Amino acid sequence: MFNFLKRKNPGLRIGDIAPDFNAETTQGVINFHKWLDNGYAMLFSHPKDFTPVCSTELSRTAALKSEFDKRNTKVIGLSVDSVGDHAMWENDIGDVAEYFNGAALNFPLIADNDKKVAELYGMIHPGELDNLTIRSVFIIGPDKKIKLIMTYPASTGRNFLEILRALDSIQLTAKHKVATPVDWKQGDDCIIIPGLSDDDARGIFKDGWNAIKPYLRLVKDPSKSI
Repeated sequence: MFNFLKRKNPGLRIGDIAPDFNAETTQGVINFHKWLDNGYAMLFSHPKDFTPVCSTELSRTAALKSEFDKRNTKVIGLSVDSVGDHAMWENDIGDVAEYFNGAALNFPLIADNDKKVAELYGMIHPGELDNLTIRSVFIIGPDKKIKLIMTYPASTGRNFLEILRALDSIQLTAKHKVATPVDWKQGDDCIIIPGLSDDDARGIFKDGWNAIKPYLRLVKDPSKSI
């Protein structure tokens, strides 16, 4: 039986500082931490340029870029292809837009030919794809810490509306003493964090809450309070 306790390199985890790097992109050379500045970012990888699922994903992400902008979140993609390949592939991304509620590419793509960034972020899984990046998603906060990690198989295109929903929760819970329940979306009721006593909660949530259980206290979305 595999002994997980002996595993020396468990990979990145939520709460870790996102590894910094310098890389060539379709919008010039960047230093990742400087590029992040003081906002959020979504760093996501796709397996290969000029492939069907990846073309639909990047086109759809481009159409949603304004939604990421509203959330002070930069978007940057990555694969082990060259900048030249990325540039030639841009036309294809635009061509499929009308079929998948997409748009022409409007965010940078990292050219990770040497797999430096992919290795830093654990984006290569030989059991899934040989020497290509899998469909990884990292949400990184203004503190440069990883807030979310998602991994999809090569055959499954991602739902970027779900990623936006998760981002909404991350940003809400960073500012308020709440958590978000299953299927939550902006404006829905939230859960008061268990570590907050009723006495302390009364000082924060002036309109009260609905206690389904002593540990499950529903409160209106505090970001929507007037």
